[in-house]
Amino acid sequence: MTMRPVLIDGAWRAAKSAGSFRAENPATREPLADEYPVSAWADCDAALAAAVAAHEALRLVPAESIAKFLERFAERIEARAAEIVEMAHLETAYPKSPRLADVESPRTTNQLRQAAAAARDGSWQRVTIDSKANIRARHASIGPVCVFGPNNFPLAFGSASGGDFAAAIAAGNPVIAKANSSHPGTTQLFAEEAQAAVADVGLPRATVQLLYRTSHADGERLVADPRVGATGYTGSRSAGLKLKAAADKVGKPIYLELSSVNPVVMLPGALAERREQIVGEFMTSCLMGTGQFCTNPGLVILLDGGESQAFIADVAAKFAAAPVGTLLSSGVGKSLAAGIEKLRRGGAEVLSGGDGSGGGSGGGAGGGGYCCANTLLRTTAAKFTADSETWQTELFGNASLFVVAKNPDEVAAVLDHLEGNLTGCIYSDTKGGDDALYDQLAPRMRPHVGRLLNDKMPTGVAVSPAMNHGGPHPATGHSGFTAVGIPASLWRFTVLECYDNVRGHRLPAALRDKNPTGAMWRSIDGQWTQGNA
Repeated sequence: MTMRPVLIDGAWRAAKSAGSFRAENPATREPLADEYPVSAWADCDAALAAAVAAHEALRLVPAESIAKFLERFAERIEARAAEIVEMAHLETAYPKSPRLADVESPRTTNQLRQAAAAARDGSWQRVTIDSKANIRARHASIGPVCVFGPNNFPLAFGSASGGDFAAAIAAGNPVIAKANSSHPGTTQLFAEEAQAAVADVGLPRATVQLLYRTSHADGERLVADPRVGATGYTGSRSAGLKLKAAADKVGKPIYLELSSVNPVVMLPGALAERREQIVGEFMTSCLMGTGQFCTNPGLVILLDGGESQAFIADVAAKFAAAPVGTLLSSGVGKSLAAGIEKLRRGGAEVLSGGDGSGGGSGGGAGGGGYCCANTLLRTTAAKFTADSETWQTELFGNASLFVVAKNPDEVAAVLDHLEGNLTGCIYSDTKGGDDALYDQLAPRMRPHVGRLLNDKMPTGVAVSPAMNHGGPHPATGHSGFTAVGIPASLWRFTVLECYDNVRGHRLPAALRDKNPTGAMWRSIDGQWTQGNA
């Protein structure tokens, strides 16, 4: 058994350890061989000191060098992809193909390259020049960024490889990556390649650092430290809100992705027109990856009637027959079981599964390792609105809740009681028969979701400049920002700098009269242009 080192100030070194842990293979429930340190505060302190020095140096580094780092990092990931995929498979039980090798790995390198393009272009700085008053402003790097990665995307959202990492680096910030305890080995492989890419390009040696775990108290102390610029966190609501309270207390920005039930409204015309197709889309969305997506459709709202009842029966039968996937950890299994039991105690009718013990097959093939029977629950709109907090318990895994309403007014009432969500979707018929009902309900859903979809399940999150992977609390900590979509995701890790009557030769290049790249978009006297001031 080997105790793995931490990466601090450009060197792999033994941790100042306050304990240790081992990751597990969720498919076998067996601990993996390597041991990882729980860092004491001394490691955090050393990483912060090094990150401050790195940020001072990064402010003088040309954007081209940052872009080259991101591109070189992507290349190095691709060269080591087979090893990274194998490690992630062991730590998460996700299939090597297509999930890890064919989907998540290319997405990871693609978003790194998109971040590189944004860094090189510079338009993300949103330069604004008032030439008459000689006042100029831009977004600039905020300082050391702590990134807490989630358990469910070890590559594309990883703390040393994913979207938060790419956005923070592209904006000119050093990153202190805090690995998720479910996949520390995968994160270490990424950090090794990031460190090598830092050396290849000649960036400050502490541009990327890695800690595996800290105590809860030290995690809260870390995000609140005066040396931290901002934090990006994806994970459980309870842990995230504790970090937010610590950061908020001292005014440190922290961007959270916490929980979401992602409501889907099925209008009658859509089910009458293409029920079988929608059943297939829902099954794929809800059970893919054992339902362990932040955009998993965990709440489906239907108007009572023949088509809705047929849809519910079809889904229940297919849930019972479908293979049972493996959950990411014992903790995920326990949380899912607790959520199912909470809804059952609240009066939910079990249509399929409902056994959250973590060992059953749920009536289908598979079900090895940490697992839960594919579970479908049902309640009424009246019960939902009477205790909406209970009924919006997130079921992170292969489970969903159907809410059946007697009439459109009850559907509207359910929507009015929604907490904030990442996504919300409405299915309607293609010939316009549901349009009046859609027009009544969509405005009720819109304030409660970050991304509104039509006739499309929410699990796909495209890395597009127009994407909003955010939403009102508790989906995230701040509804004005997105974790996916470049350049918008960069703005979380920036500060607005204003220069008033500063002499031209003292200005950052982006704020001078001459456009430094010829491609950067800047607002000059109210007009967006790529020209000079």
